Amino acid sequence: MLGTVQHGSQTISEFSWTNVFLVSSFLSLIVGTVAGLVQFRIKRLLAYSTISHVGFLLLSLSINSIESIQGLIFYLTQYSLTSINIFFILVLIGYSLKNVVNATNKYELLDSQHSPLQYISQLKGYFYHNPVLSLSFAITIFSFVGIPPLIGFFAKQLVLSAALSNGFYFLSLIAILTSVVGGVYYLMLVKVMFFEESGSYLKTKNFRVSTVPSSSLTITISVLTLLNLLFILYPTILLSSANILAMIFLQV
Repeated sequence: MLGTVQHGSQTISEFSWTNVFLVSSFLSLIVGTVAGLVQFRIKRLLAYSTISHVGFLLLSLSINSIESIQGLIFYLTQYSLTSINIFFILVLIGYSLKNVVNATNKYELLDSQHSPLQYISQLKGYFYHNPVLSLSFAITIFSFVGIPPLIGFFAKQLVLSAALSNGFYFLSLIAILTSVVGGVYYLMLVKVMFFEESGSYLKTKNFRVSTVPSSSLTITISVLTLLNLLFILYPTILLSSANILAMIFLQV
C-alpha cells in the first residue's frame, strides 16, 4: 500500500511538473515574440528574444526523452555561443561608434555615459563602413532566426523533432509560428544595417570607424561566426557530445 501511494505521488508530481513546463514554454514563446516586435532598443530586443528561446528549452525539458534532452543540451550550447558572439559584435560596433569626429566638433552618440550603442536606428548603413563585422553580425542573426544551414536551424530542428515524436503538436506549431514572427525583428536588424541610409553621425565628412579591438576579441568573434557558418560540414562532435550527455543525464 505504501509503495502504491509513493508511486501515485510520484506520478502526480511528474504530471504537474510537465504541465508547468508546457505552460511556461507556451507563455515564453508568445510573450518573448510579441514583446520583441515593439522594441527599439537593441538590448531589450535581444532580452525578449531570449525569453522566446527559453520557450524552446522548456519544451524540450518537458518531454524528458533522450532525443529531447539531446536537443536541450545542443540548443543551450549553440544559443550560449551565439549570444556571446552577438554581444561581442555589439560591443565592437559600439566601440567603433564611440567617438564620431566632425571637422569642427566632437559628436557624442546617444546616451554616451553608458553603452554608446543603444538603439536599432544607430545601426543604419553600418555595413558601408565596416562590411566584415556587419557580415559576422548578419550570420549570427540568421542563426538566431534558424535559417539553414546555420547551427541555430539544427538546434530548433532537434527540439521540434522530439516534440512531434512525442505528440506535442500544438506547442510545436506555436514554436514554428513564433519563430517565423520572431524572424521579423531579427531580420529588421539586418535590414537597418545593410539596406538603409547611414545615420546622420555616420555622414560626417571626417567620420572614421575606429575598430582597434584586442586580438582575443577578434579571434573569438571569428571563431564563433565560422562555427555558425561551417557547422554543417562537421556536425558530429557537438551532436554526439549532446547525445552522450543526454544519456548520462537520464541514467542519473
